[in-house]
Amino acid sequence: MSNDISRGCFVESIDPETAANTKIPYCGKLSVFDWLNDIPDGINKNEIYEVRFKNTRKGYYYNSNGLHLTAGDIVAVEASPGHDIGIISLAGQLVLNQLSKYNINPKGEFKTIYRKAKATDIEKWKEAIALEKETMIESRKIAVDLHLDMKIGDVEYQGDKTKAIFYYIADDRVDFRQLIKILADRFHIRIEMKQIGARQEAGRIGGIGSCGRQLCCSTWMSNFVSVTTTAARYQELSLNPQKLAGQCCKLKCCLNYEVDAYIDERKDFPSSEASIMTTAGKAYHQKTDVFRRLMWYSVGDANSLDMIPIPVEKVKEYLEMNKRGEKVELETNVETENRPSAEIDFSQVVGQDSLTRFDSSKKKKKKRRHGNRSNGGERNNAQRNEGNKNSGGN
Repeated sequence: MSNDISRGCFVESIDPETAANTKIPYCGKLSVFDWLNDIPDGINKNEIYEVRFKNTRKGYYYNSNGLHLTAGDIVAVEASPGHDIGIISLAGQLVLNQLSKYNINPKGEFKTIYRKAKATDIEKWKEAIALEKETMIESRKIAVDLHLDMKIGDVEYQGDKTKAIFYYIADDRVDFRQLIKILADRFHIRIEMKQIGARQEAGRIGGIGSCGRQLCCSTWMSNFVSVTTTAARYQELSLNPQKLAGQCCKLKCCLNYEVDAYIDERKDFPSSEASIMTTAGKAYHQKTDVFRRLMWYSVGDANSLDMIPIPVEKVKEYLEMNKRGEKVELETNVETENRPSAEIDFSQVVGQDSLTRFDSSKKKKKKRRHGNRSNGGERNNAQRNEGNKNSGGN
């Protein structure tokens, strides 16, 4: 069985005879950890379930038939038209929390869960999923032939193979009425076109970011906040598009994670556009080390690489002196880093320490001689002096 059959989770096989009792482990995108899964039945009971489909598409459905459902069950749900096949991803109280998060009224109308998937449902589901890649490639060729300025990034078939959703990206408005007619005649299904952004496409496809972890947009991010180069400037990052852009070719979402801390820290910093008048000439601001509270200036040339670090408090003091018409003399002996005097080379420390190095060592007790130490010392000195006299007389 292919990995795509279980929508992102690896399952070796699904027996058609026992498909209704099959559970697919939850490892899909935008997962939510169910920290209430060990609460006994009857507590926090809720008849609304979260059902996941392909990639990041999810929906909330009402269990009107009173089925006993748990996370991982494959179910047939109401669709328009026909039915769709999905996997239960969340149940219980956490579903209500998700509805509150997305501003969905829990007392509103929801589509229903028909039943647990039967063997015939599973077989038709497999056939529909097997058509998705071929349909996507063919639809891309048709869009190119029609000279449409759009990119079809993904295709998702409905579980009963009567409808398909085409996810596309386009910068401008696209008239795809002719495309829909051709696709409907070519594949004999109902067509739904859904426009998504570049970040949403990256979340659906998934991947590994430059940090070595899975993309945030495919693991936990559901709302995308606009990212600007202002966030990079606050953090003193190089405005290199190749380093600041993610796999979606947009600015990385993680640029917004720490920018609030930088803004709070820089509230009392002087303006970086202000220059300092010194006895050697005008000093221009080059960069700022926010958390070490250092501002670096170059004297004489705005593009000079010879920079002098100045603490923020000193910069404020110098600017106040300039306002009074006084020129300042910069201190060049500012300690910028607390580095050890000697360079530390790499050393192999494995096996060098003994396992008993922390054991307390038993000290041997020294035996004390009986008698007075002072008297014994005087006798030894007298004998030593007498010996020296005898050796000198000989």
